[in-house]
Amino acid sequence: MEKTRKLVLFSCLLLVSFLASSSAQTCLNHSFSNRQYANCSDLPALNCFLHWTYDEAAGTVEVAFRHTGTTSSRWSAWGINPSGPSMLNTQALVAYVNSSGIPHAFTTSIDSMSPSMQQSALSFQVPSLSAEFENNEMRIFAVMRISESLLATNQVWQEGPVSNDQLMIHPTSGDNMQSTASVNFLTGQSGGTSSGSSRTRRRNVHGVLNTVSWGILMPLGAITARYMKVFKSADPAWFYLHVVCQTSAYAVGVAGWATGIRLGSDSAGVTHNPHRNIGITLFCLGTLQVFALLLRPNKDHKYRLYWNIYHHSVGYAVIILSIINIFDGFDILKPDDHWERIYIGILIFLGVVATLLEGFTWYIVLRRKNRGSDTDKRSHSINGANGVNGFGARGQDV
Repeated sequence: MEKTRKLVLFSCLLLVSFLASSSAQTCLNHSFSNRQYANCSDLPALNCFLHWTYDEAAGTVEVAFRHTGTTSSRWSAWGINPSGPSMLNTQALVAYVNSSGIPHAFTTSIDSMSPSMQQSALSFQVPSLSAEFENNEMRIFAVMRISESLLATNQVWQEGPVSNDQLMIHPTSGDNMQSTASVNFLTGQSGGTSSGSSRTRRRNVHGVLNTVSWGILMPLGAITARYMKVFKSADPAWFYLHVVCQTSAYAVGVAGWATGIRLGSDSAGVTHNPHRNIGITLFCLGTLQVFALLLRPNKDHKYRLYWNIYHHSVGYAVIILSIINIFDGFDILKPDDHWERIYIGILIFLGVVATLLEGFTWYIVLRRKNRGSDTDKRSHSINGANGVNGFGARGQDV
């Protein structure tokens, strides 16, 4: 029992470590109240972040630029520059809080090294532009209609002081001189700490974690418990292998479940109710199974039979629901067909192995039963013979 507790504790520590590491990427952890973006990047200077979604059919890029740790007395700007990673020729989106306390956003083309920072048209259309300032964070939201030649380009961002609604020159040292990077709106790559196609990647991570844990490790752990314990020499090794397999599956599965919850909270208006409900049910049942290990009665305990019925019933229910939900996840993610075929192949392999082991197990059990029956018959015959001979001898003695 003590070893079991240690195994469960170790799995929980692995889960905590995973969740802690996954929370390190700032742009991935940010969610907007009424918007969602396919990609994001942690820009390497000035505490800034870029979120965007490219709509190939419309030829537009919807962007959200975030400048954190700023104040209402400073302006923020972000733009793209096909000429190079520099301020000159940057097509910029600028925002500041005006004297009325209202965030104001406008476009400006940086055409000199001493720009006026006055509103002007850009080399491409910007059908939508707005700004928000809250909790010392400036956000600029825009829709840009750009040509294919601007999909892979340079990005430049900057900040500086505001005085009486006039945008003053930005500092010319430190991070203010390091605020350039590349960006590819099509592939999702950025010169900053890019998330790639962040939402897509998180969806894929969610799918992989849950497929490996609930869909592979859980059935494998069940196979280990059902068929290894038939061999007396494998006791109690089979039990510890079962515990390691199932608790590892639970730890990885909870990480996948938490990723799914996060995806749901970041995707307002996008719901997959059956998938979500089965996932929550699996989390609850899996948690019960882990705690059941800690409450496992001894083999000779009067409640052991009821515990076994509960443990087996919940375990098989988890496996069945897991497989159903994984295939539902394939329908949602729509990955390349070969990934679903690979998982089907794994299930077929596990099914064939389980079938062969089931037959072999019954062979072992029936063989032992027959041996036991033969032994009882021989013992009965010997006892019977001894009884007759003994009675006859005593009778003769008499």
